[in-house]
Amino acid sequence: MTLPTNAFPLTTLAIVIALFVYFGLGIIVGMARAKWSVPAPMPTGHPEFDKRNRVHINTLEQLALFLPAIMLAAPVLGDAIAAGLGLLWSIGRIVYARGYYRDPAARGPGFGLTFLPTLVMMIAAGFGAVRVLLG
Repeated sequence: MTLPTNAFPLTTLAIVIALFVYFGLGIIVGMARAKWSVPAPMPTGHPEFDKRNRVHINTLEQLALFLPAIMLAAPVLGDAIAAGLGLLWSIGRIVYARGYYRDPAARGPGFGLTFLPTLVMMIAAGFGAVRVLLG
Protein backbone atom coordinates (compact mmCIF):
# COMPACT_ATOMS: atom_id res chain seq x y z
CA MET A 1 0.00 0.00 0.00
CA THR A 2 1.28 3.44 -0.81
CA LEU A 3 0.33 6.66 0.88
CA PRO A 4 -0.62 9.25 -1.75
CA THR A 5 1.32 12.30 -0.61
CA ASN A 6 -1.12 14.67 -2.29
CA ALA A 7 -4.05 13.25 -0.29
CA PHE A 8 -2.21 13.17 3.06
CA PRO A 9 0.42 15.94 3.02
CA LEU A 10 0.51 16.43 6.79
CA THR A 11 0.88 12.70 7.38
CA THR A 12 3.64 12.63 4.80
CA LEU A 13 5.46 15.40 6.65
CA ALA A 14 5.04 13.55 9.95
CA ILE A 15 6.61 10.47 8.36
CA VAL A 16 9.49 12.55 6.98
CA ILE A 17 10.06 14.06 10.43
CA ALA A 18 10.11 10.56 11.96
CA LEU A 19 12.67 9.47 9.39
CA PHE A 20 14.82 12.53 10.15
CA VAL A 21 14.63 11.69 13.87
CA TYR A 22 15.88 8.19 13.06
CA PHE A 23 18.57 9.63 10.79
CA GLY A 24 19.68 12.02 13.54
CA LEU A 25 19.86 9.21 16.08
CA GLY A 26 22.10 7.35 13.63
CA ILE A 27 24.42 10.34 13.43
CA ILE A 28 24.56 10.38 17.23
CA VAL A 29 25.61 6.71 17.18
CA GLY A 30 28.37 7.46 14.69
CA MET A 31 29.65 10.35 16.79
CA ALA A 32 29.52 8.18 19.92
CA ARG A 33 31.46 5.44 18.14
CA ALA A 34 34.24 7.94 17.43
CA LYS A 35 34.12 9.66 20.84
CA TRP A 36 34.32 6.45 22.86
CA SER A 37 36.60 4.58 20.41
CA VAL A 38 34.27 1.73 19.51
CA PRO A 39 35.61 0.37 16.21
CA ALA A 40 33.25 -0.83 13.52
CA PRO A 41 31.70 -3.39 13.31
CA MET A 42 31.58 -3.76 17.12
CA PRO A 43 27.96 -3.42 18.29
CA THR A 44 29.01 -2.72 21.89
CA GLY A 45 31.86 -1.09 23.72
CA HIS A 46 31.76 1.88 26.06
CA PRO A 47 28.51 2.08 28.09
CA GLU A 48 27.75 5.57 26.73
CA PHE A 49 28.10 4.28 23.17
CA ASP A 50 25.92 1.28 24.04
CA LYS A 51 23.11 3.57 25.22
CA ARG A 52 23.12 5.56 21.99
CA ASN A 53 23.32 2.44 19.85
CA ARG A 54 20.45 0.83 21.75
CA VAL A 55 18.24 3.91 21.31
CA HIS A 56 18.91 3.82 17.57
CA ILE A 57 18.13 0.10 17.30
CA ASN A 58 14.99 0.47 19.41
CA THR A 59 13.83 3.32 17.19
CA LEU A 60 14.24 1.07 14.15
CA GLU A 61 12.17 -1.57 15.92
CA GLN A 62 9.47 1.01 16.63
CA LEU A 63 9.52 2.27 13.03
CA ALA A 64 8.50 -1.22 11.90
CA LEU A 65 5.17 -0.70 13.70
CA PHE A 66 4.81 3.05 13.26
CA LEU A 67 5.18 3.33 9.49
CA PRO A 68 2.47 0.87 8.42
CA ALA A 69 0.24 2.04 11.28
CA ILE A 70 0.33 5.69 10.24
CA MET A 71 -0.16 4.85 6.57
CA LEU A 72 -3.14 2.63 7.30
CA ALA A 73 -4.63 5.00 9.89
CA ALA A 74 -4.45 8.21 7.85
CA PRO A 75 -7.47 7.38 5.64
CA VAL A 76 -9.46 6.41 8.75
CA LEU A 77 -8.47 9.21 11.13
CA GLY A 78 -7.85 11.94 8.60
CA ASP A 79 -4.67 13.72 7.65
CA ALA A 80 -4.42 16.12 10.59
CA ILE A 81 -5.05 13.54 13.33
CA ALA A 82 -2.69 10.96 11.83
CA ALA A 83 -0.04 13.64 11.40
CA GLY A 84 -0.52 14.81 14.99
CA LEU A 85 -0.08 11.27 16.24
CA GLY A 86 2.98 10.93 14.01
CA LEU A 87 4.47 14.12 15.42
CA LEU A 88 3.79 12.89 18.95
CA TRP A 89 5.62 9.67 18.02
CA SER A 90 8.68 11.68 16.94
CA ILE A 91 8.61 13.77 20.10
CA GLY A 92 8.36 10.52 22.05
CA ARG A 93 11.46 9.17 20.38
CA ILE A 94 13.41 12.30 21.30
CA VAL A 95 12.17 12.15 24.90
CA TYR A 96 13.02 8.43 24.96
CA ALA A 97 16.56 9.10 23.68
CA ARG A 98 17.25 11.90 26.14
CA GLY A 99 15.96 9.83 29.03
CA TYR A 100 17.88 6.73 27.98
CA TYR A 101 21.13 8.65 27.54
CA ARG A 102 20.75 10.06 31.07
CA ASP A 103 19.67 6.77 32.65
CA PRO A 104 18.07 3.79 30.84
CA ALA A 105 15.54 3.54 33.66
CA ALA A 106 14.29 7.03 32.65
CA ARG A 107 13.10 5.88 29.23
CA GLY A 108 9.48 5.28 30.29
CA PRO A 109 7.86 8.62 29.40
CA GLY A 110 9.42 8.59 25.93
CA PHE A 111 8.37 4.99 25.41
CA GLY A 112 4.80 5.91 26.33
CA LEU A 113 4.79 8.83 23.89
CA THR A 114 5.93 6.39 21.20
CA PHE A 115 3.80 3.38 22.10
CA LEU A 116 0.44 5.11 22.57
CA PRO A 117 0.25 6.89 19.18
CA THR A 118 1.26 3.67 17.44
CA LEU A 119 -1.36 1.69 19.33
CA VAL A 120 -4.09 4.25 18.55
CA MET A 121 -3.20 4.16 14.86
CA MET A 122 -3.14 0.35 14.77
CA ILE A 123 -6.57 0.20 16.41
CA ALA A 124 -7.94 2.89 14.10
CA ALA A 125 -6.66 1.07 11.01
CA GLY A 126 -8.21 -2.19 12.19
CA PHE A 127 -11.48 -0.45 12.99
CA GLY A 128 -11.53 1.14 9.55
CA ALA A 129 -11.00 -2.22 7.86
CA VAL A 130 -13.72 -3.92 9.91
CA ARG A 131 -16.10 -1.03 9.23
CA VAL A 132 -15.61 -1.45 5.47
CA LEU A 133 -15.98 -5.22 5.68
CA LEU A 134 -19.25 -4.92 7.57
CA GLY A 135 -20.52 -2.43 5.02
